[in-house]
Amino acid sequence: MASRTLFGIPVSAGIAIGRAYYLNKSHFSGTVRQTVSDADVPFEIERLNRAFDDALHDLERILTLVPEDLKEHSAIIESHLMMLRDQKFRKRALDHIALTKINAEWSLERAVGDVQEIFASIADEYLRQRMQDVRLVAERVLGKLVGGESGHQAIKHRAILLAHDLSPADTIELDVNKIMAFATAQGGKTSHAGILARSLQIPAVVGMEGLGDDLAEGGIIILDGFHGRIIIDPDEDELARYTDLQAQFEGYQATIMRSCHLPAETIDGYRVQVLANIELFEEVVAVNDNGGEGIGLFRSEYSYLNRDGMPTEDELTEIYMDMASLVAPKKLVIRTLDVGADKLMRMQSSAESNPALGLRAIRYCLKHREVFRTQLRAILKASVLGNVSIMFPMISGLQELVEVKKFYREVQEEMHAEGICFREDMPMGIMIEVPSAVITADFLAREVDFFSIGTNDLIQYSLGIDRTNKDVSYLYQPLHPAIVRSIKWVVDSAHRAGIEVCLCGELAADPFCIPVLMGMQVDSISLGPQSIPGIKRIVRQASMEECNALLKQVMASHSVARNNKLVREMIFRRFPEELMFYSSLVDD
Repeated sequence: MASRTLFGIPVSAGIAIGRAYYLNKSHFSGTVRQTVSDADVPFEIERLNRAFDDALHDLERILTLVPEDLKEHSAIIESHLMMLRDQKFRKRALDHIALTKINAEWSLERAVGDVQEIFASIADEYLRQRMQDVRLVAERVLGKLVGGESGHQAIKHRAILLAHDLSPADTIELDVNKIMAFATAQGGKTSHAGILARSLQIPAVVGMEGLGDDLAEGGIIILDGFHGRIIIDPDEDELARYTDLQAQFEGYQATIMRSCHLPAETIDGYRVQVLANIELFEEVVAVNDNGGEGIGLFRSEYSYLNRDGMPTEDELTEIYMDMASLVAPKKLVIRTLDVGADKLMRMQSSAESNPALGLRAIRYCLKHREVFRTQLRAILKASVLGNVSIMFPMISGLQELVEVKKFYREVQEEMHAEGICFREDMPMGIMIEVPSAVITADFLAREVDFFSIGTNDLIQYSLGIDRTNKDVSYLYQPLHPAIVRSIKWVVDSAHRAGIEVCLCGELAADPFCIPVLMGMQVDSISLGPQSIPGIKRIVRQASMEECNALLKQVMASHSVARNNKLVREMIFRRFPEELMFYSSLVDD
């Protein structure tokens, strides 16, 4: 039998070779619409209420079972509990029963669909992926309605787990020691499945097309976490090749982990600070384990998601104080709210025609100042610990920044009047992620203490493409001359003003781009914790002399193809081992 290959999105690197185990827990695929009589409506409402309560009790029990080495899952499970306690989501489903006279199962599916329409209008990929949380919670409720067994205890031997989707609660109920790797049909790069895989340090692929329960369970498969694929029924040559690659990667991982706590300093003495991007409190453990030197981007949106109402000042203060204490003495950069929270909190059905360019980030905060004030006060309270910085996203120009700073000072004055302590000179920075901010970077640099270049959005806005759209994703070119020149201009503007500049986004984790960024003399980079060891190793093996020479060639080039060729030649010559383990290089 010839082998066949399925493709998805790689979210955790590595190779796994083993038997497949399919976890079929998607109950929605079998849900049918049934009309019920007026007399049966109370019964259906009671069924749905009982299912919500049972699912809630299940998750509360599972939360108590989280072992110490998987504590990073707790926050995600707690967010799912918050959704189950949210009466608005439950009421949506109950209203469908009462108003349209349909069965409980179908009403739950309708409620999920309502929420999905709202999430679809959100521009930010990370926040769009939180829709998966809603569906995972609904799956658990639906499981209680249909009375199906999870089958979680059925894995008797180590296997590669295949599933429609996978939540933290699923991993707690499973024996994780028997999971070699996993693939899911749902999810994206920023979905929880990816976070789970990286915390478990196992290979994983998500968003896999064609992954169904028709696959022969127990058959041998290869999961390639570098390139995002599964090979079903591999032949002898494929098995031999991947077995060899697996051994090489394990050796490479051992090597880079042994040196991950060394500074990222070139052979000729240039040092770049390597920080981490996180969204969950529990990810700090991974930052420390992988040699991170602080938190360059703490996405504060998670505290606002999947809850009934806005978080209070006390709640936010506790989160930020706990985070700063855990990170100390390393720095913690808190980015203020980067989403239109009214869509996420209150599930309003109004959708913007172009959400990526709409009321989001600092624009939303300036329009909803009470929400902004609450967060600013919480961050200022946490600043007394001495290692906290504040960062404002989506700043488009000087006038907007002046308005933000004016409101920020008003909040400080209020706290002074109330006798509340905070750090007067807490570092304040902005995200440079829209072309207008790039062009006026020299003006903006005089107003803040640091820049952070958000390359994901900057590339999309500068090149006019949506990198999540498969039809135009090929145009997402980090080494496009316009992008290289934009970043160089921002770095130079910052340094002329005497402030530091950090670069975050996917570029910071791409070995393909690191030598160019080093040639620009960025002060720090901020990336996912799991990428830190490999990037630090590249920096330590490089020299500024060769990085400067490469940058000079790239800056003189007007061609994306030539830039890619220049960088590829250097990487092949200087870092051949790293090339084997990064799909962005191997596939280009």
